[in-house]
Amino acid sequence: MREDTPMNPGDGEPPDWRRQFAEEARAEKPDLATLCLLIGAVADPALGQPGLDEAQIELDRLAGLLPFRPAGPRSWATALAELLGAGCGFEGAPGDYRRLGSSLLPEVLRRRRGLPILLSVVWIEVARRAGAPVYGVALPGHFVVGFGTPGGGTGEGVLVDPFDGGRLLTGADAELLVAGATGEPLDPAMLRAADPLDIVLRILNNIRAWASARPERTDVQLWAVELSLLLPAHPARLRYERAQLLVQRGDFLGGARELEGYAEVVEAVEPATAETLRGRAKAARARLN
Repeated sequence: MREDTPMNPGDGEPPDWRRQFAEEARAEKPDLATLCLLIGAVADPALGQPGLDEAQIELDRLAGLLPFRPAGPRSWATALAELLGAGCGFEGAPGDYRRLGSSLLPEVLRRRRGLPILLSVVWIEVARRAGAPVYGVALPGHFVVGFGTPGGGTGEGVLVDPFDGGRLLTGADAELLVAGATGEPLDPAMLRAADPLDIVLRILNNIRAWASARPERTDVQLWAVELSLLLPAHPARLRYERAQLLVQRGDFLGGARELEGYAEVVEAVEPATAETLRGRAKAARARLN
């Protein structure tokens, strides 16, 4: 958390987590842990400032448990695997994909279970606090963590899989992960360091996917879409998804306005689509009668 950005606006008002998320996302160097914790606060307002503070303290505590300062990427990877995987039990299982909490950092820190990308955030943040040369690697379908040189161009990069307790990955392991997800060979560009905002968008995409499979959780899908729209770079089509959700939830005027706004975005390149969107906006307004 940036010291000059207070989490509580004061005056007895509840914290505006979305505003703070937007401000952090547009900071010169967005803080990955802060953004993930703010997602958790939006998901569970009862968490409050104490819950966010507790999560930051836990990340600091875990970093302080490393018994020594490793000398190289492989030593760092081994030390973190012994601490977080073997020692603290951070890992994942297929059942974790069915839990919304597996995508929320405060819950992952509490349960020590989560999706690959959230477990990777724990590894990245603990390792970063300890001084490790660490970065995220957004392989298709499975997020992992790298130590050393991104991409392994100098032969010094080491990949680990936090979902598997921190297992060190060989080049063949990484190729199998990619082939299993895409059916395609590993592209060296896939091994580059992931940008924090790209990591956050991927987390929000996972939450949207979880909610879209559960029609009764349009509330979750809506806030995940709205947080995604606060990121500096996001797919424009998310505005259409938000419009659909608003209409589905009975906010016909809000949905109509969003449809018309998206129509203006696409009109220059897809005039027929824009006309269709305006027709849907008109139909949404008609549902008020």
